Amino acid sequence: MNRDLPSSPVGLHRVLDPSGDAITLPQAARRLDARPELWPDEVRIDVDTLNLDAASYRQLAEKHTTAGVIDGDAVRSEVVAIIADRGKMQNPVTGSGGMLIGTVADVGPESRTDLRVGDRVATLVSLSLTPLSITDGLARWDGRSEQVPAEGHAILFGRTIAARLPDDLDPRLALMVMDVCGAPALVERVVGEYTQSYAAGPRPLTVAVLGGAGKSGSLSLAAARRAGAGHLIAVVPSDREHDLLEPTGLADEVVVADARSPLGLSRAVEAAGGPADVTVVCVDVPGCEQPAILSTAQGGTIIFFSMATNFAAAALGAEGLAADVRMLIGNGYVPGHAELALDLVRENTAVRDLFAARIA
Repeated sequence: MNRDLPSSPVGLHRVLDPSGDAITLPQAARRLDARPELWPDEVRIDVDTLNLDAASYRQLAEKHTTAGVIDGDAVRSEVVAIIADRGKMQNPVTGSGGMLIGTVADVGPESRTDLRVGDRVATLVSLSLTPLSITDGLARWDGRSEQVPAEGHAILFGRTIAARLPDDLDPRLALMVMDVCGAPALVERVVGEYTQSYAAGPRPLTVAVLGGAGKSGSLSLAAARRAGAGHLIAVVPSDREHDLLEPTGLADEVVVADARSPLGLSRAVEAAGGPADVTVVCVDVPGCEQPAILSTAQGGTIIFFSMATNFAAAALGAEGLAADVRMLIGNGYVPGHAELALDLVRENTAVRDLFAARIA
């Protein structure tokens, strides 16, 4: 290990490829140094579970599906190979990773975190920038779910954030919530800004969530309601998800529509009380940019949380449609986001039941 390299709080000292003048931040790097020895401001985590992000897992599962059957062994082998090759879990197609939970094994003497050896934590940054080494070949994982039992270690940089796992929630549930906690936090902020000036509006403040039955989608619905949204529309892709979400009361209207269909989606949202003042895109498939724009009122806001989003398509699509909409990239971090999302699960039985059903 090259101790001559000064420790960088953002992890530049762990970047192996590219190097020299072409060096990048860890998320954009091709390969990281995942060896367990620590620089003074780092923390090492003994990993027990990885949580692959939805877009990444969907891509891997679809790649290795034949006649409708996922080849779990092939998915597992590819994930193991990615980690071994890159020193991190970053899907080379989607560019995304996920997050992990584990136990703090060692804390450098200059660490600026309040973590202590033995703390059970979830990382609140992407696996796409986290040095990671796996030692068990993911042997306990069948390749058929986003949650991955694992043995190995991960490294947190000086500025990497992590949260202690709560004692009152199933760790698997907490992991799923923390994986998407940036979504409800930003939705609550944006909807809260609208409600401050919307009291005299001609109709209720309307929020549409594409992918409303999913993890980030259900939390976003709950956050929008708490922030004062007057009319909530959830868009789901199938009758099964409609029947799952509709009885919960998280949305005022639950509609089945293809979020990739510009006319289909916009007509469905309009029939349900749209266009939306705020549209939240939580689906993990590409091609939802222009449909979301068409479903949003002039002067409205679109929040993109999907890693499948093509941001060039979004920008050029809005220009081509002469759409006066504000478009936000959900970057996954809002101060206090983890506790906000966990509180939503604690206080909202409907959301908690949806997450519990995923575990079951």
